[in-house]
Amino acid sequence: MSVKFTEDHEWVRVDGTTATVGITDYAQQQLGDVVFVEPPEVGTNLSKGDDSGVVESVKAASEIYAPATGDVTEANEALADDPTLVNSDPQNTGWLYRMTLSDASELDGLMDEDGYRKFVEGLE
Repeated sequence: MSVKFTEDHEWVRVDGTTATVGITDYAQQQLGDVVFVEPPEVGTNLSKGDDSGVVESVKAASEIYAPATGDVTEANEALADDPTLVNSDPQNTGWLYRMTLSDASELDGLMDEDGYRKFVEGLE
């Protein structure tokens, strides 16, 4: 399983043709206390770069973008009852949705963990 990162601060954990998507620890820190999460509906077909959901905090709302093309197969229903999972554990229990990738090569241009860390350091 590999994890990739976007410049929009989403992470993507890939296992075969299944991708789990969420926001990074950096993103949740910038947002502050998350109060609402709207992942995409199961069955939605997303193209790379499409708006795929919203994360709202006490500070702001932030769009989530699809890291690749594919079909949404699962939304993290636990977030409806406890959106703070995005704050407490953004890269594990705070995941947003899962999708079946149409073309995994679309992820080739994304950053690995070291690349993302350097990217974030450049923002500060």
